[in-house]
Amino acid sequence: MKPTTPLLPVEEALRKLLDGAAHLAAEQVPLDHAIGRVLAADVKALRSQPPFDVSAMDGYAARAGDLGAALRVAGESAAGHVYANELKSGEAVRIFTGAVVPQGADVVVEQEVAQRDGNSVTLKAHPAGKNIRPAGHDFREGDLLLPKGHRLTARSLGLAAAADHANLACAKRPRVALLATGDELAMPGAGGAPDRVVVSNPYTVRALAESEGASIVESDVLNDRIEVIVDAISRARANGADVIVTMGGASVGDHDLIRPALEKIGAEISFHRIAFRPGKPTLSAKAGKTHILGLPGNPVSAFVCAFVFLAPLLRKLQGHEQPQPKSMPAVLGVDLWANDERADYLRATSTWDEQGRRVVTPFLKKEQDSSLTATLAKADCLLMRPANAPAAKAGERCEILPLY
Repeated sequence: MKPTTPLLPVEEALRKLLDGAAHLAAEQVPLDHAIGRVLAADVKALRSQPPFDVSAMDGYAARAGDLGAALRVAGESAAGHVYANELKSGEAVRIFTGAVVPQGADVVVEQEVAQRDGNSVTLKAHPAGKNIRPAGHDFREGDLLLPKGHRLTARSLGLAAAADHANLACAKRPRVALLATGDELAMPGAGGAPDRVVVSNPYTVRALAESEGASIVESDVLNDRIEVIVDAISRARANGADVIVTMGGASVGDHDLIRPALEKIGAEISFHRIAFRPGKPTLSAKAGKTHILGLPGNPVSAFVCAFVFLAPLLRKLQGHEQPQPKSMPAVLGVDLWANDERADYLRATSTWDEQGRRVVTPFLKKEQDSSLTATLAKADCLLMRPANAPAAKAGERCEILPLY
């Protein structure tokens, strides 16, 4: 009898997957197309913000030593319209929020406490510097604002724009091909015999991949014929796919043809079968520079494996500062059964208790079946159980991966 190869631990599988992933090339991306992209270079300020001392209030700019006496209103400073003269002792300048503070002024008194009488104004005493935003108050020219590997948000795009950047160096989007396999599969809405299964994996995996910055270059449903699978993988490689994701056919049965197809094209298998539930048959390979990730066909297994393995791979290819999924502490809301030799990622829901703790309740053991998409849709996190974890009591600490 042939000895059974030990299942690869999840952590080791992730390490193998990410160690073999090199960063993609960079390209210049206009700000209005850069949301969600990953920076390929540090972003430094091209100017100071604000470039001059500016007013934080509508009011009057003056010298702090002159306050309390009647001052002559010498002019006005508004945003985009600078008062060009130097402010002299005994003078004040009407000023508006965001306007440049005139040279010689060191305080702005808000208009609500000013007593205006024609061309003179009496201002309440304020300390020097009051209501003035000094030059460089936000950032100074040359400051590091956003590091390489940062994934751009609406907030960080606003910062880059304020720092005078019109384009940013970003990693190219990973080009991903999605190949679902199975003679039993039918497209949503296509109808067919009762023994057909409506395919859902390409939609969940596509949505996840796109949320991680990928560009989907191909999505196809294939018959269980090795020559069809070989042709599809070869075509995706020829079309420049950085990552090929197969769904189904990754196990070791007579109709599981992904590994034989990869061996036929000379792909190098990195790992196949891991100590992970749901998703023991998960496979990773490379053919030249193309990464190939073989996901199980059961819908929950496909999504969870994509979440745990595909998302980090896409992040690593883009040089993301945090490629691996980040777990969060929580406490159990119910007693939990002991685990076996596989790490278990249980679908669960969570709430917050009065102490501010996240309390996690996994679905029942019978509801953790890898075909139950309704359970997956209700979950807001994955409860991470290490291999061989003992039974646990409600209130004990645990680790979760929040779903998005």
